[in-house]
Amino acid sequence: MSLEREWWRRVLTVLVAPRAVFVALRETDQDDLDARQEPVLALILLCGVGAVLGTSTAATLADRWEYDAAMIAIWSFIAGSIYGMSGYFIIGGALYLGARALGGLGDYRRARHVVAFAATPLALSLLTLRPAELLAFGGDAFRTGGSDEGAAGDLFTAAEVGFGLWAGALLLIGTRAVHGWTWTRAVGALGLVALFVAAFAYLPAVLPG
Repeated sequence: MSLEREWWRRVLTVLVAPRAVFVALRETDQDDLDARQEPVLALILLCGVGAVLGTSTAATLADRWEYDAAMIAIWSFIAGSIYGMSGYFIIGGALYLGARALGGLGDYRRARHVVAFAATPLALSLLTLRPAELLAFGGDAFRTGGSDEGAAGDLFTAAEVGFGLWAGALLLIGTRAVHGWTWTRAVGALGLVALFVAAFAYLPAVLPG
């Protein structure tokens, strides 16, 4: 139980002292791996919901008569879960391949855990930015042409970008820390991650119909 509490504590610690958290991911003891499972799952779900609420699809849900507050909440959870799990496995896989290409050690699970903890700012945005957005705009946050358009809406968009950049910075720090690499090598690995993810996204366009 103490290991589980420690990993829950690290969900917050990664925001202020990330290197120590990512170094701890080197541990391969089964008890330690098991203790991470619930925090990792919570991060994946929160990140996914936070991410889908920032999409253009979410911004127009209330334009449809069948989407009331309850339906928007259900859609957010289901779509966010799918989005979060997809990103966890796809980006985790890309990070694993990118690291291996540069001689990194560690398995696919560790790469996924690095991605999950690096995405903590996206989970934080769901718990802070989204409630503030709802207080400011109410249902207009999910409607075309509402009060969220204009300077106020741009401010929240800028905040979303800031949380995303924060997560990207943590992914760079995590990649460097977990492998004990230089900054240059870690940047190279993330460059390969970007190429893998871009290739994966482009693949449906080149496949025969």
